Amino acid sequence: MKQDLLIVDEHSESAGDTSGPRQFLSFRTQGERYALAINSVKEITEFRSMTPVPMMPAFVRGVINLRGHVVPVIDLACRFGLGFTEPGKRTCVIIMDVESPEQGKLRFGLMVDSVDSVFDVEDNLEPPPRFGAGLRADFIAGMVREESGFIIILDINRVLSVEDMKRIASAASIASAEQSGDGAEPEN
Repeated sequence: MKQDLLIVDEHSESAGDTSGPRQFLSFRTQGERYALAINSVKEITEFRSMTPVPMMPAFVRGVINLRGHVVPVIDLACRFGLGFTEPGKRTCVIIMDVESPEQGKLRFGLMVDSVDSVFDVEDNLEPPPRFGAGLRADFIAGMVREESGFIIILDINRVLSVEDMKRIASAASIASAEQSGDGAEPEN
């Protein structure tokens, strides 16, 4: 079974670049369509079992081993207060890198119901609504109108606060320490 579904070019266009089209990855969580700037997405992998990490917020579902690296996984629906994502056939994890002022570059996964596509945004990016999106307004970077409604563009740095990033980094370091201790002989 293929583990890595998509690997994104490290030199993808930035969401903050106003010249020319900007690319976004669209996905679904709890029936709603969201998108992230493609420049922070590193790859998409199919859902696999996770190792839970004690004392973490409910939205940190656990950690996965991604080619020898411990990667914390966040249940985006849970982070939005919409309940836990129930794994299905199309459930996947979007692997991302985000810069944290205190932690540096932080790699984590977002558990989502499914991934739709990569799309370009030229002139149809609208500002975030002040109300009525069903989600905190500061989580929204903008919206894209399409025939069937809107796609909500997320600001991942706001979805994950500095405090959240500290917890995620803590989850990765706890799991990494536990992983390196597996199989070791206990010291007497």
